[in-house]
Amino acid sequence: MENKMYCFQCQETAGNVACTQVGVCGKSAKTANLQDLLIDVTKGLASVLMQARKEGIEVLCETNQMISFNLFITITNANFDDQMITEQIHKTIQVKNEYLNQIEEKNHLSESALWNGENFNDRISQIGVLSTQNEDIRSLKELITYGLKGMAAYNKHANALHTYNEEIDIFMQDMLNELQKDLTLDQLIPLVMKTGEYGVKVMALLDEANTSTYGHPEMTEVNIGVRNNPGILVSGHDLKDLEILLEQTKGTHIDVYTHSEMLPAHYYPFFKQYDHFVGNYGNAWWKQKEEFESFNGPILLTTNCLVPPKASYKDRIYTTGAVGFEGCKHIPINEDGIKDFSALIKHAKKCQAPTEIETGHIIGGFAHEQVLSLADKIVDAIQSGDIKKFVVMAGCDGRMKSRQYYEDFAKSLPQDSVILTAGCAKYKYNKLNLGEIHGIPRVLDAGQCNDSYSLALIALKLKEVLGLEDINDLPIVYNIAWYEQKAVIVLLALLSLGVKNIHLGPTLPAFLSPRIIDFLVEHFQISGIQDVESDMKLFYPELSSNMYSKNMIVSEVLQSNPNAAQILIEAGFGCLGCPASQTESLEEACFVHGVDVETILERLNNGE
Repeated sequence: MENKMYCFQCQETAGNVACTQVGVCGKSAKTANLQDLLIDVTKGLASVLMQARKEGIEVLCETNQMISFNLFITITNANFDDQMITEQIHKTIQVKNEYLNQIEEKNHLSESALWNGENFNDRISQIGVLSTQNEDIRSLKELITYGLKGMAAYNKHANALHTYNEEIDIFMQDMLNELQKDLTLDQLIPLVMKTGEYGVKVMALLDEANTSTYGHPEMTEVNIGVRNNPGILVSGHDLKDLEILLEQTKGTHIDVYTHSEMLPAHYYPFFKQYDHFVGNYGNAWWKQKEEFESFNGPILLTTNCLVPPKASYKDRIYTTGAVGFEGCKHIPINEDGIKDFSALIKHAKKCQAPTEIETGHIIGGFAHEQVLSLADKIVDAIQSGDIKKFVVMAGCDGRMKSRQYYEDFAKSLPQDSVILTAGCAKYKYNKLNLGEIHGIPRVLDAGQCNDSYSLALIALKLKEVLGLEDINDLPIVYNIAWYEQKAVIVLLALLSLGVKNIHLGPTLPAFLSPRIIDFLVEHFQISGIQDVESDMKLFYPELSSNMYSKNMIVSEVLQSNPNAAQILIEAGFGCLGCPASQTESLEEACFVHGVDVETILERLNNGE
């Protein structure tokens, strides 16, 4: 079947190969091709800007921001609005031509830089992922491109808070220019690593922007129930949008709730001044179709991740910034940098209060300052053996059933392990009752995906405090779930810091060719995940001899643990010496006796 599109930038790409007819995310082939074209004209603009700088021509701040905005539009689940994308293509060509007319030396500019915008279809047929023939070169170029998309998202958030670093903008434009050249693998690999270095810089920039504006995140209990007032639900990552909305809803008797990646806003001291900022509603982005339905009020999407909405609530979806969906109301920014959310407020007043879907609280706010304030307690717990290992489980959640692995993995961790997390991956385990160690919760949520920077700072500080020479000597393992391009820049940032032995799942990226995967394995020991039992034995080899699974034969359990017989008898097992014990798995035997296998496994694996 002929390809109508070719996109393999996210973890859920079709068959872990590529989406070629329609995106698993919901975007059409037309939308995918327009996004490819937007990337192409953005590369052309970058080439022109790099030449303009060489000739001493000033590049305006808003032009730098256009580069980030364009890349952000093409991130998975950000924009499905063909008209909005098309308008951005035309705007970009117009701005490019304004700079092009100022420069003198045009002979070495790229084809993308010189394209005048005529005949979209012809241009689309010449560009896109497959225009790079060599799969290894393509793999590294796409790895850099997706890293730049993630970098652009974080840069855009920092810019929204009037925090800038032109060095980052110039780097992004330089890389977009380099990607248009015929480069070898030896030339591309250093560019990959440099992208990771700038990934650290952009996350540091955003951390500075967020904390200087809103204060350092602090340990906070967040309500997950509802009140009786009408509500507005805010999803995405843009804290400035949330601030503007909270200001405009003061005194309106409308409650504001967060969804998915906006949850960490509750951890910032600044937002606690708003008594109508009442809690978090729901879970990760992929549950929108159920949770947006039951919320009843309007929903504001500030960034990705937008799931194509159902007709039943589409009229309650409002988008802003880089987000767009045909038929949904878009809130633009005015010349003063303010957005008018009066339409949402008016809409909310007509709606019922949210339908309650859960009650209670979840705890978070463990960014670097909060965790470092607990450093003495953490070091004491490490030295006493009460904390034996940290497990970084940052990244993204998603709708694939294979992601159940991460909840099961969290449940299976020994009681002396602490999870460090950031991003929406936390929704697989942040509502489990995993307990605490010396008052330290066993799930330390640093915040959004960009707050993976906090996890890096925590690791570097622990290395210093424990007197270690190498970050890889820390009692930390990395079992990271990825979904889209912001996870890519986080991965590259970790690699640039020298972190090795990162496990990535639920599948390795489809855009990595076998040869590039081999390179990453050889130099950074990157690998995928297996099943929970196998990975627990890998991460905890010291426990492998005492690690029990539901697939073990009953007789093997009895032989390996002198206390197993008493545990099984107390649970209701009758005869342990019968022939069935030689052939039945623990799970089968528990089913026969009406016993919960997970309860038995917990007792066995806790060393009873």
